[in-house]
Amino acid sequence: MTTFKNYSPAGVIPACILPFHDDLSLDLKSFAKHLNDVAAVDGLSAITINAHSTEVGSCTADEQRAVMDAAADAIGDRLPLVHGIYAEGSLEAARLARQATAGGASALLVFPPGPFTLGQNAEMAIAHFKHIADATDLPLIAFQYPLAGGQGYPRDTLMRLLDAVPSIRAIKDWSNNVPQHERHIVELQNRPRPVNVLTTHSSWLFSSLVLGCNGLLSGAGSVIADLQSELFKAVQANDLALARAVNERIRPMAQAFYADPFVDMHNRMKEALVLLGRIPRAVVRPPLVKLQRTEVARIAAALESAGLIKAGASRAA
Repeated sequence: MTTFKNYSPAGVIPACILPFHDDLSLDLKSFAKHLNDVAAVDGLSAITINAHSTEVGSCTADEQRAVMDAAADAIGDRLPLVHGIYAEGSLEAARLARQATAGGASALLVFPPGPFTLGQNAEMAIAHFKHIADATDLPLIAFQYPLAGGQGYPRDTLMRLLDAVPSIRAIKDWSNNVPQHERHIVELQNRPRPVNVLTTHSSWLFSSLVLGCNGLLSGAGSVIADLQSELFKAVQANDLALARAVNERIRPMAQAFYADPFVDMHNRMKEALVLLGRIPRAVVRPPLVKLQRTEVARIAAALESAGLIKAGASRAA
C-alpha cells in the first residue's frame, strides 16, 4: 500500500457507507466494491472510513480494524484514508489511533467524546487530543459539533486546542450555525499555522463552500461524490453559474438525505446506492431500522430529479 506522507486534509473527501449482510455481519466484499466505485471519481483528495457513515458507533474495535484493512487493500494505493476515532474515553481513542496508524491511515478524524454532552472545558478537550496526538504522528481533523449539544468546542476552547496540539490540521465543521461557520473559515484558515475548514454542511453545501472552505467531508459523497467534486471545483474557480447548475442537481438529494429524522441520513444513502445498483442491500444495524417503501420512493424520485436514474424508476421503487 502506498504511504501518503505529509498529507494535508483538504479538498473533496467522501465518507463511505458500510454494507452489512442480512444477519448484520460486515459485507466486506460489497464494501470493497463501493470503495472502488467512489475512488474512481475524479477530483477526490481522500476517502473517510470508520465514521458516522460507516455506522462506527455500532462496530466493535475488531470490526473497525477489518474495515481499515479492507479499505487499505481496496484503494489504499490510490487515495489517502481518513480513519475516524470514535471513543468515549481518551485511552481507547489513543489505542484506536495507534491501530489506524499501523493499518495505513493518512489522517485521523477525531470525534468529541460522548461524556462532553454533560459539559466540558478547554482542559478536557486538550487532554483528549493530546492523548491521541501522543499516539500517532498523523494529522488530526477535529470534528466540530454544534454547540447546543455540548460536544461542540466554543471559540476560546477551539483556539486553545489548536495552539496546544499542532498536529490538528483541519476541522470538520458541523457547527450548523452560519456566522460561527464563517468565523471558523476566516480565523482558522488565516492562522500563522493555517487549519483547513472542511465543511460537512451537506444540506446547504453550495452556500457553505461559497464562504471559502478549503474542502468538504461528507457522507453524501458515498452517493454523489462526482457532483460534490464538480461543485467544489466550480466554486474554487469562482464559476458561480456552473456551481448553481450543479447545485440544482444536488438539492433534491440533499433534501431527501437530510430530512427528519436526521439520524436516518446514511440509511437513506444506502437505499440510494441500492437503487443505483451499487450495493446489493440496504441493511442497517439497530437501533436504525429499514425505511418504509414510501420513503424509498421519495429517494428514487430525488435520484430521478438529479438525473442519476431514468424517469419512471421512482414509480417502480
